[in-house]
Amino acid sequence: MKTHFCIPVSQQQPEALGGRYTLYSVYLDGFLFCRVRYSQLHRWNEQLRRVFGNSLPPFPPKYYLAMTTSMANERRDQLEQYLQNVTVDPDVLRSDVFIDFLKLVQLDTFSVTTKKVSLDIFLPDGRGIRIEILTSDTAERVLEVVSHKLGLCPELLGYFGLFLIRFPKEGKLSVMKKLADFELPHVSLLSSEVEDCKVGLRKWAAREPCGGNRLNTPGSCRYMDPALDSVLMDCRAAVNLIYMQAIQDIQKEWAKPTQAQRQKLEALQKEDNQTKFLELSREVQHYGYVQLDPCVCDYPQPGCAAVLSVGNHEISCRVTLPDDRTQDITFQMSRVKCWQVTFLGTLLHMDGPQRTLNQNLELRFQYSEGSRWQWFVIYTKQAFLLSSCLKKMILEKMAKLAAENPEMQIEVPEPGRSKKYNIQQSQKDYSSFLPRINKIKIAELDCVLGPIKEEGL
Repeated sequence: MKTHFCIPVSQQQPEALGGRYTLYSVYLDGFLFCRVRYSQLHRWNEQLRRVFGNSLPPFPPKYYLAMTTSMANERRDQLEQYLQNVTVDPDVLRSDVFIDFLKLVQLDTFSVTTKKVSLDIFLPDGRGIRIEILTSDTAERVLEVVSHKLGLCPELLGYFGLFLIRFPKEGKLSVMKKLADFELPHVSLLSSEVEDCKVGLRKWAAREPCGGNRLNTPGSCRYMDPALDSVLMDCRAAVNLIYMQAIQDIQKEWAKPTQAQRQKLEALQKEDNQTKFLELSREVQHYGYVQLDPCVCDYPQPGCAAVLSVGNHEISCRVTLPDDRTQDITFQMSRVKCWQVTFLGTLLHMDGPQRTLNQNLELRFQYSEGSRWQWFVIYTKQAFLLSSCLKKMILEKMAKLAAENPEMQIEVPEPGRSKKYNIQQSQKDYSSFLPRINKIKIAELDCVLGPIKEEGL
C-alpha cells in the first residue's frame, strides 16, 4: 500500500555559483518530512535500482534544457507519484538503501546532527518513560527500545506503534499522526510545530505484512479489530498497555459504555482485574476506535458539524444538524469503494525554517447507498490519519480472510491500475478521481503549490 508521501510545494533556490535549482518539500501524512533536490532523488533511485532492478516504478527523466512552468509542475507530480509507488513494496521499505537516504535527508532538512539524546515516550495513562536514543534512530528502533524497557514480548511489537499526540492543557487528547517505521521520532517531534505535542505509544500495526502485496498469513497484525486483544493476553506488559488505553479511551469518552457497563468497569478497575475489565470493554460501544477532533461533513446537509470514530470496520459519525439536532450515521467499510485526500489550503510561513502548510484538508469517499454510489466529504485536519485507519481496516479484513481460507490469494490493488479482489463474494474497485485543482491557491511566484492526492489504496 502507498505511503502518504506528497510534494505540494516546490521552490526555486539560488546556486552558490549562480543559476537556480528547485527544492522539493516532501510531506508525510500532512507534515513536512524533508526538502530534497531532483539530483538527490535521482542518485537515490539509481542506488535502489542496483538492488531491486526494474521492479521499481519509473523515475522522472532528466531535462537538459530549461524547464517551462508546465514541465516543472509535471516533474513535481511525477516525483510525488514515484515516492508513493516506491513504498508499495515492503522489501524496498525495509532496505538499508531506502531507510538510510530518508534518515539523511530528514536530519539535513532540520539541521540535526547525529548524537545521543533523551526522549520521553508517553503511555496511555499519561506517564512518560525516558529512553536514551540517537537522533538518527528510526521509529522502529525506538519502539524496540521502549518495548524492551516495558518488558513487551518482541513478537508482539507489530501490534503497537508510536504516534505524535497532542495533549492540550484542557485535558483533551488528539492523535496527530502515526510515525512511519523509517521516521526519526526525535526529528519529527522537533519539526512538528504542534503545541503540546508528544510521542506516545498506542495499539496499532507498526509494520506492513511480509511477502509483497499478497497477504498470506494472519501474522500481519492489522489492529483496528477489538477481537485481536485476545492475542496479547499472555504477555503481562501488553495487557498493561491495552488496559491503560482502555481506561484512557473511556475517560476521554472515545469509548462509550452504558451506565451499567460503567459501574461494572469501575468495580473491576478498583479490583485491578485487568483481564475481566478488558473482556467487558470489548462489549463497549466504540472500544478500540480512534476518535478524530470535531470536523465538518457534507452529509446529510452541507456544513454539518461532526465527530468521527473509526474502528471495527466502520466509520461512525455523530452529526449535528443546523437545527442542533444530532444524528448518528454509520458507514460500513465493506461498502466503501475508494477515497482520496485533497489539500485545499494555502502555504504559510514562506520565509520560516518550516514552510508549513495551512492544514485545510478533505477526505472524500465513495459509498454504496442501496443500488447507487455516492460521494461523501469530510473536512478535517486529520484526513491523513483517517486515511491510514481506513487502509488498516481493509488490511485487517483481508488478513482475516486469508487466515480463514489459507488457499485463497488476496491481493492489494497496485498503484496506477485498478485491481479487483473478492471480499465476502463482492468485488471492490479501489480507484481514484481527479483532484479539485481549482481550489488550490498559488502562494507566490517562486513557489509551485499543488493538491495533495491520496488514492484509497
